[in-house]
Amino acid sequence: MSQPLAEKDIKQILQYDDQQRASYLIKEVIANNEVWILKDEHGCVMLNTEDEDCVPVWPNQEFAQAWVTDEWQDCQPESISLNKWFSRWSHGLADDELALVLFPSQDEQGLVYYPEEFEQALKSKQNNQKKSQ
Repeated sequence: MSQPLAEKDIKQILQYDDQQRASYLIKEVIANNEVWILKDEHGCVMLNTEDEDCVPVWPNQEFAQAWVTDEWQDCQPESISLNKWFSRWSHGLADDELALVLFPSQDEQGLVYYPEEFEQALKSKQNNQKKSQ
């Protein structure tokens, strides 16, 4: 479980570009062993690009919670353990032909990854972390 983030840290992280936010997300997901999504009574929320239907994912509850406004005001942040992500979500998203948008900015910008790419990035970071311990 992650520690709450300080307001100054949140503001600084929100200034990151798409690649920096994606790298931060991967680092935090491995460190905290959880991925954050937003859910409502119909399931997880979606963002759409011209080519893909995407599930947005966040590194920390605070960033997911920041999206609970306007059309998503009835949503709740939900954490998914890394084990559950690997065992169910990666395959389920791929089967449903959905992509992920990693840690989208408030103007809905972010890097789009396919579930396999995200899993590979997470496992690579996990393996690198184990080697350095």
